[in-house]
Amino acid sequence: MIDTDGDVAPCLLPAGFRTAGVACGIKDDPTTLDLALFVADGPVAAAGVFTANRVCGAPVKVSRERVPGEDVRAVVINSGNANACTGARGIEDAKTMTAVVAEQIGCDPEAVLVCSTGVIGHYLPLELITSGIPRVAASLADSPEAFHAAARAMMTTDTVAKQSVHEATLAEGTCRVSGAAKGAAMIGPNMGTMLAVVMTDAVMTPGQVDTVLRTAVDASFNSISVEGHTSTSDTVLLLSGGAGPVVGGDGDLEAVAAAVTSVCRDLARAIVADAEGADHLVQIDVVGLRTREEAEVIARTVADDALVKTAITGNDPNWGRIVSCCGRTGVDLVEDDITLAINGTVIFREGVPVEYDQQAVSSAMRDEEQVVIALRFPFGESSTRFWTCDLTTEYVRLNSEYTT
Repeated sequence: MIDTDGDVAPCLLPAGFRTAGVACGIKDDPTTLDLALFVADGPVAAAGVFTANRVCGAPVKVSRERVPGEDVRAVVINSGNANACTGARGIEDAKTMTAVVAEQIGCDPEAVLVCSTGVIGHYLPLELITSGIPRVAASLADSPEAFHAAARAMMTTDTVAKQSVHEATLAEGTCRVSGAAKGAAMIGPNMGTMLAVVMTDAVMTPGQVDTVLRTAVDASFNSISVEGHTSTSDTVLLLSGGAGPVVGGDGDLEAVAAAVTSVCRDLARAIVADAEGADHLVQIDVVGLRTREEAEVIARTVADDALVKTAITGNDPNWGRIVSCCGRTGVDLVEDDITLAINGTVIFREGVPVEYDQQAVSSAMRDEEQVVIALRFPFGESSTRFWTCDLTTEYVRLNSEYTT
């Protein structure tokens, strides 16, 4: 269930959560939403996964110190400015955002998490943000429209708002998992310029939340790439608690984990599908490796290869580029170990080209919802699934003009 900027889909919040999004003037168009707020009606458990980039934004540094925790109340997000590479002032500005939110909802500033996204190296227009926080707090609601507004307020170069909702049945009742994300470029393994807030009314401990989130992120946001650039700001937060059922035994935990993973996968695929200038969503399935790590390095190498990505732009099943990627990963293999299919058509089997209808495969690449690259190896049972996109001239144009 992925929302768009057209008609508002019925993306419902979990019980006990409210959201809002307003325009406070950060972006060039003063009417564009740029300040989002996610609030739990009472203290909830929370965990986070953050960028692997050692150059990270001030909000990452502030939020990282506050999770895992059991008394979190809110997440405030501004778009249009990343508050990254801004020194001590950036830290103070991020903390000021959390303090002003805390005043509005009646909690300790340490109970508020913060994210920022946009251009790196500029100080926040803090007066605009602090004047906007009372307005966004006053707009909080538990409606689909309020959830959609928060998702839109997170956006930078995104063209659509990204939301997903799944439910899980537990021993004590049904819980809901709802999430919103932003991201369209600077997306690489170990996450990129993407933010996500996932909420559930299932009641878990901070340790359970942390475990569930890390498992979900590995299967979703850490399995996507646009150009392989891990950014300064990426953050995924999971908030758990409120009016839903308490997670009991392993069966309950597995059910919640599956729902959280489904939401994260929906959002991750939506990020890649909305990648700047992209014409193709690409799924890469790698099976038959000795370890998951081997499968992942092959998938990531194929996903980030400019020659593979440009061939997909041209609907060109240029299999030699894909096979060559496998050989430069450091994984112990030779060409006889590789079997490759594109959109279900085998075109290279165990080191030997296979005769196939090149025009039919090219047409399938052009016409089907996504391009599926399937690589099979004979070494073991480990596998992975990865998503990326093609590389177009529009991507180059957008990123060559980003700050000018």
